[in-house]
Amino acid sequence: MTTLIVFSHLRWDFVYQRPQQLLSRLAEQFAVIFVEEPVPHAERAALERLQPCVGVEVLRPHVVGAASGFHDEHLEQVQRLLAEFMDARDMHDYWLWFYTPMALPFADRLQPSGIVYDCMDELAAFHHAPPQLLERERKLFQVADIVFTGGPSLYESKRSHHPRVHCLPSSVDAAHFASAAEVGLDHPAQRDIGGPRIGYCGVIDERIDIALIDALASAHADWEIVMVGPVLKIDPAALPRRRNIHWLGQRQYAELPSLIAGWDVCMMPFALNEATRYISPTKTLEYMAAGKPVVSTPIRDVVKPYAGIVSIADTPERFVAACAELLDQTEVEAARARARRLAVVASTSWDATAARMAELMQARRATKQKQTLSLRRQPYEAGGPSVLTPSAA
Repeated sequence: MTTLIVFSHLRWDFVYQRPQQLLSRLAEQFAVIFVEEPVPHAERAALERLQPCVGVEVLRPHVVGAASGFHDEHLEQVQRLLAEFMDARDMHDYWLWFYTPMALPFADRLQPSGIVYDCMDELAAFHHAPPQLLERERKLFQVADIVFTGGPSLYESKRSHHPRVHCLPSSVDAAHFASAAEVGLDHPAQRDIGGPRIGYCGVIDERIDIALIDALASAHADWEIVMVGPVLKIDPAALPRRRNIHWLGQRQYAELPSLIAGWDVCMMPFALNEATRYISPTKTLEYMAAGKPVVSTPIRDVVKPYAGIVSIADTPERFVAACAELLDQTEVEAARARARRLAVVASTSWDATAARMAELMQARRATKQKQTLSLRRQPYEAGGPSVLTPSAA
């Protein structure tokens, strides 16, 4: 079985999102090795190994040194740990799969059958992005066989950088999110919270419009604002504290259906900034699969595909009004809107997305086998091990 060696800036046990959804499914066709960012401050370099699901093994390098992320300070340690792991497995037939260009040098001595770049975010636009990120992405485009993008905006941004860029937006596990709504479950963490409830689940960072959350809670003291997710890269002290705002923290993926099932309106209160310019929120379809109405700020990859299905509001006042309108829907209006949302959900699935990715990889591999130019050995500049070289078109 061909192996996928995946380099990710996100930890497997963090928020369950695109990488976990796709790779847990691709594990039916590939052995998946998921290499996380190094954990610094170790006494000696060592490899922690986890098996979160069938077919997926997580490698978590613990390294000497203080730098965070895929930093060059850890390059030799991680390369050695990975080489030892691969030698022990006698691993020769493998693809590389990148979620962050920062990891590209860590794979420099490997000789893969192919390279995938699954671009799920414009990481260079995030706070504290490494200065080398754009240059490494440029190099990743040079050596990649296939580039996937997580939404149309990213596709438009990246399509001119590589001859094989495919727009494969994030999808949804519809049965998972419909499960709690079908039986009327409610999560214990919110059973004592009244209603109506306006809810959000996801990472709470610089992409969230904190002022909008405060305005929503202020406008209607009788509404309960439920916020689910980890707080990252922003000061928790800056979060608005009102009687009707409930910060429930990070929850497991299995808990999300029963949380969402207890909300009357789901929201996507994204700020409009560089960090959100290219996002394609996975939660759009998850909210719909749970049968809930959705209000969002005008994120391009929400407005364009879901116009008339998701309520769009570009000011706090309009956001409040949109929530109020959905809360005031008649049963007939709500049923019709729900049917439209479920029709959208029925048109996509993570299974189909993963299958399409595997199909494109197989086609690329077949094409390369017919070409004389492909990933091949070239001497290192210093006469040492080989490095990755650009693939033939």
